[in-house]
Amino acid sequence: MDTSISPEEQAIAKRITELKKILGSELMVLGHHYQRDSIVMHADFIGDSFMLSQKAADSDAKYIVFCGVHFMAESADILTDDDQHVILPNLRAGCSMADMATLPDVESAWADILAETGLHDPVDKTAPGDIPTDGKSYLIPVTYMNSSADLKDFVGRHGGIVCTSSNATGILNWAFDRAGPEGAVLFFPDQHLGRNTGLSMGIDESKMPTWVPKIGSDKELTGARIILWHGFCSVHKRFTVEQVGDFRRKYPEGHVIVHPECPKETVEVSDANGSTQFIKNYVEALPSGSKIAIGTEINMVARLADSHPDKHIECLDDKICPCSTMYMIHPAYLMDVLEKIVEGEVPNQIVVSKDVQEGSLLALERMLSIKK
Repeated sequence: MDTSISPEEQAIAKRITELKKILGSELMVLGHHYQRDSIVMHADFIGDSFMLSQKAADSDAKYIVFCGVHFMAESADILTDDDQHVILPNLRAGCSMADMATLPDVESAWADILAETGLHDPVDKTAPGDIPTDGKSYLIPVTYMNSSADLKDFVGRHGGIVCTSSNATGILNWAFDRAGPEGAVLFFPDQHLGRNTGLSMGIDESKMPTWVPKIGSDKELTGARIILWHGFCSVHKRFTVEQVGDFRRKYPEGHVIVHPECPKETVEVSDANGSTQFIKNYVEALPSGSKIAIGTEINMVARLADSHPDKHIECLDDKICPCSTMYMIHPAYLMDVLEKIVEGEVPNQIVVSKDVQEGSLLALERMLSIKK
């Protein structure tokens, strides 16, 4: 037991271990990269949101306790069987980015964009792999994994698809094929991932207007290729060009890697950008003695630093940048839900209704069909 933590924390950790042993193979605990160490130590798997949902789907566990945020648990429920129960230790753990795109706002924007551009709604396309051959130009919706289940359902029902930070390029190529050469993609909720991916694909920024909910576009929509929703991650928007410059002045030979949810200016002056798993792999591949600054959530950065004592690893933002909603998953909450499961309850269960699951599953299956 780690003696650096308080007796109360040690008692909670001990009890969680006992409860996990009682539940055995009926239980799976999933921990996102951004969780604190006192949660990660109990996780059966650690990863990003979609990888963890896949682990849940591949599991026979009856109880899946997802130590992440609400949209992640929703995705796990969509991908798992009816006899599996997905549980979120703290129901208040949401995602501010996901909350920036609501179904009513997206539906309103969708109608306005179709009317302004004259593009067609692919709602009647029945096969997920269909590429239109009717000569029409379409608006294809793409939602980031970091979105609610009802938005994934909307996307699925309108011929669209889900993406992650690791497969966004392949997803946009899929969407462009279906939009047609004069068509466009509506990308939500994170504008920065959409913009950075579009720029990496050679799309001019003038072809990527930003849509502000209830206000409209900041540029002419006609001729646009990606219409970006005005959403962002409150953690990743903190990383700046100035921070990169400060690090490079200290360590001219150093490496800077950031998440693609960061602003484009920060991404442009970094050495690499990618998903949480990409960042982990990038750091592991660098030689001993490397100086590395990372632009992502502090718990992951600190864990990488602990795992690689032969390398100097620091967070790009020296003011520290935890994800406040991820931090709502406290070990006491994890212990509490496990106690209730042992007592025969199913606490804090996340249930996505069957009608919402239908379109969501379509959008997720389309994503799964794309390798890169």
